[in-house]
Amino acid sequence: MANIAYFEIPADDVPRAKKFYHSLLGWKIGPTASMADPEMKEMMASMQYQDVILGEPEEGTVNMGGMYKRQMPGSPIVTYVLVDDIDAVLAKVVRLGGSVVVPKNEIKNVGLIALIQDTEGNVIGLWKSAMT
Repeated sequence: MANIAYFEIPADDVPRAKKFYHSLLGWKIGPTASMADPEMKEMMASMQYQDVILGEPEEGTVNMGGMYKRQMPGSPIVTYVLVDDIDAVLAKVVRLGGSVVVPKNEIKNVGLIALIQDTEGNVIGLWKSAMT
């Protein structure tokens, strides 16, 4: 069964959002720690991408995510579901009444990601980890 593994929070004002979530929930939010690929590092910097650490890992919980400068008006928080076979899941999306919003992309040292839209208009991320 696929579990939620990661989330991303779009923000119109990243410093303001960082302060809000840190003050409200104690989350640690800061620049992405390790991005060896210079092209990817530049892209993350242009998006003001920040790592979000929620706390110590606990069984059954998600403890990491990201925050970035909103790219499109009305962008929602996106959760990423960890899948074993991203191609198999993508093959089912349209057949089940959904759509592929962003096709499969590879992020070096992270894995494969894609964004889909469900039958209700919600956007959900798919992630096939490079570690598995």
